[in-house]
Amino acid sequence: MTQPMSPQIAATFSRGIRRIPCLAALLDVEKVVFNPDRTMANRLGFVVGWGFKPNTARARRFATENKLPFLALEDGFLRSVDLGVQGSAPLSIITDDVGVYYDATQPSRLENLLNGETDSLTDSKLLQRAEQCMDKIRRHQLSKYNNSPVEEYVLPPSSFKGDVLVVDQTANDMSILTGMMHPDGFQGMLNAALEENPNARIIVKIHPDVISGKKAANFQTGLDHERVLLLQDHVNPISLLQQVDKVYTITSQLGFEALMLHKPVVCFGGPFYSNWGLTDDRVRIERRTRKRTLSELFAAAYILYPRYLHPDEERPGEIEDVIDHLALQREKYRQNVGSLYCFGFSRWKHGQIRRVLNSTSNTIKFCRTAAGARKSGFADGATIVCWGTRGKKEIDRLRTDTTPIWRVEDGFLRSASLGSDFTLPASLVVDKRGIYFDPGTPSDLEHLLLTHEFTDGERQRATHLQREILEKGLSKYNISTLDSLELPENRTIILVPGQVESDASIAAGCVDIRTNEQLVLEVRKKSPDAFILYKPHPDVVAQNRKGKPVYGGIRDACDAIVENQSIAACLGKAHEIHTMTSLVGFEGLLREKKVCTYGQPFYCGWGLTDDRHPHPRRGRKLLLSELICGTMILYPSYINWKNKSFTTPEFIVQTLAEDLRRQLQPASAGASASRQLKRMGNLVRGMLNVK
Repeated sequence: MTQPMSPQIAATFSRGIRRIPCLAALLDVEKVVFNPDRTMANRLGFVVGWGFKPNTARARRFATENKLPFLALEDGFLRSVDLGVQGSAPLSIITDDVGVYYDATQPSRLENLLNGETDSLTDSKLLQRAEQCMDKIRRHQLSKYNNSPVEEYVLPPSSFKGDVLVVDQTANDMSILTGMMHPDGFQGMLNAALEENPNARIIVKIHPDVISGKKAANFQTGLDHERVLLLQDHVNPISLLQQVDKVYTITSQLGFEALMLHKPVVCFGGPFYSNWGLTDDRVRIERRTRKRTLSELFAAAYILYPRYLHPDEERPGEIEDVIDHLALQREKYRQNVGSLYCFGFSRWKHGQIRRVLNSTSNTIKFCRTAAGARKSGFADGATIVCWGTRGKKEIDRLRTDTTPIWRVEDGFLRSASLGSDFTLPASLVVDKRGIYFDPGTPSDLEHLLLTHEFTDGERQRATHLQREILEKGLSKYNISTLDSLELPENRTIILVPGQVESDASIAAGCVDIRTNEQLVLEVRKKSPDAFILYKPHPDVVAQNRKGKPVYGGIRDACDAIVENQSIAACLGKAHEIHTMTSLVGFEGLLREKKVCTYGQPFYCGWGLTDDRHPHPRRGRKLLLSELICGTMILYPSYINWKNKSFTTPEFIVQTLAEDLRRQLQPASAGASASRQLKRMGNLVRGMLNVK
């Protein structure tokens, strides 16, 4: 595990370092003070500066004069999704009290770890962990930066025998200036690659910062050679490395990633991974005396040396937290590839849709009409994206038999308030076959539940998620209440959740019973002695949707109508849930209640519900944990709106529980606002969140 520091205060004189988000958590300290004077020195634990840049001189001098440790900071080897020069915050950082890993002219803490005689690197659990991390990095094609296109990059065909990669770096980079570069430099490295591989194509890879226009390259001549291919495309490094036979580098991290893929690596400088017996070294570093395995080198450089930030919780984390986060972003990016034209989305939803469709490999355009879409470039191969079943008229004017149509809807853990109150959704679903509430056509959720081979790990994760949801009393909408719910103990209590009768799930998913009154009357007919508890839909109670509560025959047929209690409280008291297509039926299954369906909701037909209308396509018998896994883990996309990245259902459960707890806290004097004002505030925030 990453070695912890005791809580203390760090100091910096760098405005750039001061602006790093979550810096105290990355350094594992209580706080970081900027530009301290001598009177503060006795309260400081250490001073930080960025590597060996000249602007660290003041910080080093302050540390020396006040007998404080100085730690050189650098980005970690799994840094972020986007580039640092584009402003993306780091998820890992290196702190070195000896030197810095890229400076081959002197020792560093990493070098000392690898040279260490009391060898922590032989620990079998650590090495197993290293192997597991490398496997994930290879499988998900992760690198220092992870903003490359997700489509698999394929090198152009060649008549030469084999491909050799020569890695360029940014001009005057500190890792070059202090990396003991071979006297022949970059041109000598290119000449050696040509001479030593006379039949191969030589691919010169340009650095991402050069491609983005932020930095300059090193190669000046030799790029017009008939066997040289200059690669300036923005490509995934792992995807590229998988296709080459050999790699030449000065000090680039790409060389170590090549080692992870078991490629031969020639070093014309002294990168941290050279001179340990794994590379062909053209520069000898006498201090490096040990022979190391790849697992040992990875464990030192990626696990023991850096500090990691938990991407969601903004606390000190571990490498696995960052790997899983980056892998999730890349997987979601792969799902969102294409030229996407969006219909039926209110302006307020644009930011939500951009976020759930986020990818390094797509374009997103919002359109109101088919003519507008064509004017914006809609052509064969483009994808239509719509909210539920909206926009059908305009979509039909564009679509062909082969036009992909993706449908978006709220997920099943949505928010700590109503969507009609303009609260941002914590989860959304993007369905490329249909949509989960329409049983008339297959959906991605139905296909997943029919075909996915669930693993033991997935079932365990689903069971844990179920337990967390129940313990925290969560639902799709999480509206707190302090009111108790007193119900008889000697009768079967049936909860009937009301629905918005104009909702698309009623139109698509019901066969004969289509209104709340019809449903309650049918339940009374089936269960004359039961205590029927009717809870109208919160949107109707709140009067955000059509259908102001008019109970009519419902009042006579049921025993109680509850408007203000949370659905979680009602579910806790109920023995059975009877519903047309409401998500409350699924939430009843989460609580292992008897659920009777009168329509065809997504959770019926899997052997877990009593169905009035069994669904003909659904014959597979599922465990409850499998239904939960498919519905709540594999199908939706979850969004952390604070860092605007994809996240996990487990994190959303945690944040919704915190939001619910805050709702229960009494408001301070003058702090309360009318519900309408809160709605308008949410709307404004949503409109501002369009990027």
